[in-house]
Amino acid sequence: MRRILFLAQAEILHVVRDRATLAQALVVPIVQMLVLANAATFEIRNTPTWIVDLDRTATSRGLVNRIAASGHFEIIGTTASLEVADESMLAGDATLVLTIPHDFEASLVRTRHADVQLTLNAEKGSAAGIVQSYASSILASYAAEIGESAGLLREAGPTAAGLVSRISPGVQIVQHTRYNPTRNYKHYMVPGILVALVTLIGTLLTSQNIAREKELGTLEQLNVTPITRGQFIAGKLLPYWGIAMVELAIGLTVGVLVFGVPVRGSIVLLFGVAAVYLLVALGIGLFISTLVSTQQQAMFVTFFIVNIYLLMSGLFTPIDSMAPWVQTVSQVNPVRHFVTISRAILMKGAGVQEIGRPFAMLGVFAVVVLTVAVRQYRKRTA
Repeated sequence: MRRILFLAQAEILHVVRDRATLAQALVVPIVQMLVLANAATFEIRNTPTWIVDLDRTATSRGLVNRIAASGHFEIIGTTASLEVADESMLAGDATLVLTIPHDFEASLVRTRHADVQLTLNAEKGSAAGIVQSYASSILASYAAEIGESAGLLREAGPTAAGLVSRISPGVQIVQHTRYNPTRNYKHYMVPGILVALVTLIGTLLTSQNIAREKELGTLEQLNVTPITRGQFIAGKLLPYWGIAMVELAIGLTVGVLVFGVPVRGSIVLLFGVAAVYLLVALGIGLFISTLVSTQQQAMFVTFFIVNIYLLMSGLFTPIDSMAPWVQTVSQVNPVRHFVTISRAILMKGAGVQEIGRPFAMLGVFAVVVLTVAVRQYRKRTA
């Protein structure tokens, strides 16, 4: 144990003295989280909107004001010409065209029904659906305020899917939002980004460190010392395990203070799961180091593997929206399970029972990955 601690101490001193490595380990990940938490979001704001108000009444102006005040839409133009609005959408200036017909207010007074047309630029696919849901929600809310039991008819124009929906009279929808009542997308993304940062630290630095030993020729020197390979591996991996845990603590603190991420579950449980997960990440880094000879090769291979892991983890896109075969393959992705656990603990307040299955998967991965990595390391360095 003393040999392991001395080797770990030497490794920590190397990281502290090397400013580039220290910045790579502590500063760069925090900067990445601050950027990614604001960039990686499906929340759409300030959608360019063109208003075609053919009614020009107090009721139609109230609807336009409600759209503008929501924060999701930016009114870039108002006209009484449908052709001008269509040209704006064709040029890419407008994403949504809201058309209010001539008899909008009169229809509400006379028949308690009114038609409103939403023409969406569906070029961006899922983004158009999100914009439509925002607009539909505002229309329904405005209809409730002016006392319309039947609501407003929302109709998509020819550039969208052509979906028509109506709120039926006498039906009241009561919504209850759990876990993220403010629908703040950062509360959903930051727990996943923390997993990505810990993964990069544990995998990249470990693979580069042992590759550097190969480049300098010190690996062969260490192999002829009384230090066993098991002690060497433990001494090499232990410092980066500790650095990654510190990185998780710093990142979580930034997430809570800067982005207001809720912490509804046990912090101890989160760090306990992270301790097991890091054995997987470090094992993958060790395995990569057995396949390469230089730090540059280690960096390329690590980023290739980590990118696949992140894309199939549900961090940026929901697992449910992926192809069935991708969902099956993602079961062997350890990042997926830790992302699930991180969000469950922080956002839902999940306990050991709720995260039992993904945590068990991480435990199996840790044993398998470390075993394979150590055996491969022995084979390549014998």
